[in-house]
Amino acid sequence: MKGSPTDGHRLRRPGPRRTAGAAELFAAQEAAVVLMARGESRLAELAGRICSDRGRALAITGDVCRLEDVERAVRGAVETFGQLDEAFNNASFASASAPLHEIGTDVYDRTMEVNVRGVWNCLVQQIPAMLASGGGAVVNTSSVAGVAATGASAAYVAAKHAVIGMAKAAAADYGRQGVRVNALVVGVTRTEMMQQIITTHPSLEGDFMAESVQHRMADPLEIARAAAWLCSDQSSFVTGAAVPVDSGATATA
Repeated sequence: MKGSPTDGHRLRRPGPRRTAGAAELFAAQEAAVVLMARGESRLAELAGRICSDRGRALAITGDVCRLEDVERAVRGAVETFGQLDEAFNNASFASASAPLHEIGTDVYDRTMEVNVRGVWNCLVQQIPAMLASGGGAVVNTSSVAGVAATGASAAYVAAKHAVIGMAKAAAADYGRQGVRVNALVVGVTRTEMMQQIITTHPSLEGDFMAESVQHRMADPLEIARAAAWLCSDQSSFVTGAAVPVDSGATATA
């Protein structure tokens, strides 16, 4: 993304048909956005919607698990918009909880590949681009499972702890060079992935909402607003932090 987002409280909420809240929120705050995901048609639709609203967007189909795909996205950002100022790394994979010894190797590998290797690949490509232009800000999506055993699978808990660890290490490595790196400790959110889990295991919905002191799930836009703040100059003295956006779940654990 090129251009710093402004205060999220001044932003309009995207319409109900718009599920990619973070991309549209950043674009509405006059950032040029580079979107990367595996779904080509949906990605193109989102970029087209942003552009039709007089925003600036570039869609690049890719998988965060493939370093070359991430490199292509970062290169596209620099070549199209001049530089990379902020990045929001939000890809994730989770599965229904099971005791550690019952988690299949394939599920463990996929959980680590997306949540850990994916974030690693993004940082490896994004940070040099930011250093080349004098600095920037990165936000990685972790979870309440990144600070406590929540009942999510052991693989997911381990992966999300690693995301916070990477944010802290990268913040320490690059703070004097103008790059800030933070993590969001996200509570239960009505994403497509969460909805799939609830559809498969309906009884889990009440358990998920019980973690929130507001007894509800977050709207994805509420998470996006926190990411926008951490990317903006409004949070210029915040780095290496694991910032809760969890309706009090970690405070009352």
